[in-house]
Amino acid sequence: ERGHDVVLLRLGERVRLLRRQVGLSQEELAHRSGMDRTYISQIERGVCNPSVVALLNVAKALDHPLGDLFTEN
Repeated sequence: ERGHDVVLLRLGERVRLLRRQVGLSQEELAHRSGMDRTYISQIERGVCNPSVVALLNVAKALDHPLGDLFTEN
């Protein structure tokens, strides 16, 4: 389970970084991705395990391919 925690923390950090790079607030990202702001916050903090569909919606809202959420450029 520890390994999962690290993956989720890194994913959350990456989502936060990309969100800030494109200049969106959590509220704006939530609206664009059709999710609640608190859920976006949970993703960014690595405290939830988002579904692939949720991550696809986030990536699309950020105008990035899904893979960008998992790789550092």
